[in-house]
Amino acid sequence: MKRTNLLTALLVMVSLTTWGQGAKNIKLNEVMPNNTSSIVDEYGNHLPWIELSNVSFSTYNVRGMFIATDSAVLNPSLTAPERISMMSIIPSGEHRTNLGARQHLLLYLNSRPTQGSTHLSATIDTGGPMWIGLYDGNGVDLIDSVSIPTPLAPNTSYARQKDGSPVWEVKVPDAVTPGIENYIQLTESKLSKIKRDDPHGFGITLLSMGIVFSCLALLWIFFTIFGKVMSHQQAKKDANAKAKHLERVSAVHDADDEDERAFPRVTVRQGEPDDNDVYVAVISMALQEHFDHSHDHESGVITILPKEHTKWTRI
Repeated sequence: MKRTNLLTALLVMVSLTTWGQGAKNIKLNEVMPNNTSSIVDEYGNHLPWIELSNVSFSTYNVRGMFIATDSAVLNPSLTAPERISMMSIIPSGEHRTNLGARQHLLLYLNSRPTQGSTHLSATIDTGGPMWIGLYDGNGVDLIDSVSIPTPLAPNTSYARQKDGSPVWEVKVPDAVTPGIENYIQLTESKLSKIKRDDPHGFGITLLSMGIVFSCLALLWIFFTIFGKVMSHQQAKKDANAKAKHLERVSAVHDADDEDERAFPRVTVRQGEPDDNDVYVAVISMALQEHFDHSHDHESGVITILPKEHTKWTRI
């Protein structure tokens, strides 16, 4: 039983520690007490506003936390209920109160909760020094606070230089950043911003090299694919041309075979006697004897059979 109670106590302590660490990551980030032409609410009204920022990389829900604009809540003799009665609670039932990493929440002051879930009844006086505090859900622990030393001009804000930075500064109307990070300043040139964010030039170097290599890779891929396509088309053309050439050669061979069958040839090879040479020699001798009258007396008629009845043909 004692071990169970000890384990429960440890779990409660760990949970409270984790909860406390999450609450400490919620910061008052920017305040505009005198809003005459800046952002408007859902009803078109210009109300004073404050911005909360989650400077961590985890999500934390700010519902149930309190906003105080009366420095009297700092009196340590006050009880938690007395202090809570002097503050405005951030209502539940609003998805925007679940702040993700590096997200912001805008809350309107000098308003009524009935106007919307981001409207608070906490009042702020623009005529003198102002103090704003952020309390956790128990109404005892002060999470963050800011004092505005002098009245601000209309539509100017009092903001941290960067989200979560301990240094605050007055922002002119053109540099006010409700709902976004504070480090962007419209009076800052692009070159100055690059120098500030990348003082050694490593980022711009890597970006430039990445762009160059990406372009080269795309060109290589394009020309590789283009070369393969052209090679395929050329091979296809060569195959078609070869096929046509073979068809023509085959047609010529077929024609030669038909001629060969119609007109058989007698081929006389040099230096190698064959039947053709013998036939030629016999005919020559017969003609010579005939013209020399050295042959026996005959009819004087030499009979040569037609070629279809003999092996003779024209050479």
